[in-house]
Amino acid sequence: MSNIGVWETAEPGVKRCILNAADSLMMMEVHFAKGAEGYEHSHPHEQMSYCLRGSFIFRIDGKEYAVVAGNSIAIPRNAKHGVTALEEDSALLDVFTPIREDLLKR
Repeated sequence: MSNIGVWETAEPGVKRCILNAADSLMMMEVHFAKGAEGYEHSHPHEQMSYCLRGSFIFRIDGKEYAVVAGNSIAIPRNAKHGVTALEEDSALLDVFTPIREDLLKR
C-alpha cells in the first residue's frame, strides 16, 4: 500500500507528505513548527533538501549548516543528519534516491 498524497506526523511539530515516487526517485514535502526537529538519523539514500520557506539548521555528520528559503543542501548516503526549524511555518522539499520504501509503504 502506498501513502502518496497522505499527510502524516513525523515528529512533534513535523508533518510530511510524499508527493511522488518513481523507479528510483522520491519527492516529499515536510512542514515544521518553530523549534521542531527532524531527529538525527541516517539512511542509505542520497537526499537533497530545498527550503521552501522559513529557515533551518541542518546537522550533518557533526557539522551545522544554516539553510534559508531558496537554498538547498545535499545529504550523502549514510550520513547522520537532523534538522531544526528556526521559524514558524517553515517547510522543506526533500528528494531521495533511491526511493524510501520505508516511508512509502507504511
